[in-house]
Order: sequence, then structure tokens, then C-alpha cells
Amino acid sequence: MLSITRGLVLREVGYKESDKILTVLTADGGRQTVRARGCRRKGSPLAAGAQLLVYSELTLFSYKDRYTLNAAEPLELFWGVRQDVEKLALGSYFAEVMETVCEENVPAQPLLSHILNGLYALDKLPRPLSLIKGAFELKLMSLIGYEPLLEGCLRCGAAEPQDARFLLLEGQLRCGRCRTGGEGRSIPVSPAVLAAMRHVVWGDPKRLYSFALGERELGQFARVCEAFLLTQLERNFHTLSFYHQLTGQP
Repeated sequence: MLSITRGLVLREVGYKESDKILTVLTADGGRQTVRARGCRRKGSPLAAGAQLLVYSELTLFSYKDRYTLNAAEPLELFWGVRQDVEKLALGSYFAEVMETVCEENVPAQPLLSHILNGLYALDKLPRPLSLIKGAFELKLMSLIGYEPLLEGCLRCGAAEPQDARFLLLEGQLRCGRCRTGGEGRSIPVSPAVLAAMRHVVWGDPKRLYSFALGERELGQFARVCEAFLLTQLERNFHTLSFYHQLTGQP
């Protein structure tokens, strides 16, 4: 049976002499494994659409729950990402995380829109990469059911907690006077960083990356967003390690 959908390639693996096995994220079918026959041959009409981080209109042939790519019309190649090694590393990290959290045959329109927006931000927006990365991570966690509790200190209710720390396992805030020392790993968050986190979690998704932070606060924002994602997903990512090696970050 033939079907037409739109999808983003999250992973590509060479198979046999000229094929690839693709992991594709689609709005209606979630994560899909697709075989692209002959796409590595010179002049193949499938070549452009069978690349990592390419968003295309796909014609798929399905048989016994297996998908084969019959045609691919690229809609967005994100050239600005491909031409910058750090952006490409970060985009690859976005894809690896998305492959981890998405399920097969489960509609994923919000998640597909989120990664497309993230890649567009990398490609076009004049924003620090650490800002885009942190906002992508924190919003993603909210979308998959790990939305942090940022209204205020969860014990005393202070809306603007003094000497605040964010508890990574609980996803909660504690002010200085309410901490007991037994809460587990936490990271300090300044008022500006807390405001940025609230913007990411509660704000208009179309303006997700429309904020600014000073250099020191941006570093804190990046640390807390990454640590929260890694803590909740209970794993690391090789693409993230590679990105840190490229940028010289710990």
C-alpha cells in the first residue's frame, strides 16, 4: 500500500551496497524505520531526501509493517546547519534525543514541529547555540510529560524564590531557606535564568527562542536544561559528547 506523508530523517545507516535504513519522524506515524533502496547510487532520485536532517514529502510503500521509500521530495535541507560543523553536531544531538523519546506508530506532530523549529533556529536565527540548545531541551521535556514546576518554591510558595536552586530529579524549585540538604542534585538558578525557563515552558512556542541572557546566566541556563534532560532520561548521548568536544565545553 502506498501512502504519502512528511517526515524528517533522524538517522541514516548504510545497508548493503547502495541502500540506507532511515529512521524518520512523521507527524501521523511517529518514528518510522524506512528502507531507501538504491539511494546511494549516483543520480538516485532518493539521494537528497535520504539524508540526515532533511525534511521531505515522502511516498512510502508498506508491506507487512515494513516501509520502503518510493519517492522523496525535499522540503527543507537546512543548509546553514550543514555548512557549520558545530550546528550540524547540535542538530544531530537534537535528532538522537528525538529518536529516543518518540515511539513507533504514535502520532508526533508536536514533537516534529519542535525539532523543525529547533533546526530552523540553528539555520536562520542569530542566537547563541547554547541558548537554542537549552530552550530545545527544556521545551522537549515539557512536551513529553516532564514539565518542571516553576511557579515558585514548592515548600513555601515564594513566587520569586531567593537563592533558588532547581532540583534535577524532582523538577522543582527550592529557595535557600527551605532547602534541607537532602534533596539530591540541584543547580542554582538566578532570577534571569528562572524567567528564561518560564518563558520556554509557558510561552508561545513560536517565540521559543525570543529571549536573551548575559554570558554568565546563559551558561547557567545551558547547564540546568541539559542536566534536567539527562537526569530525567537517565542516559547520555554520543552526539552530545561530540558537540562538547567540538565546543570545548565540559
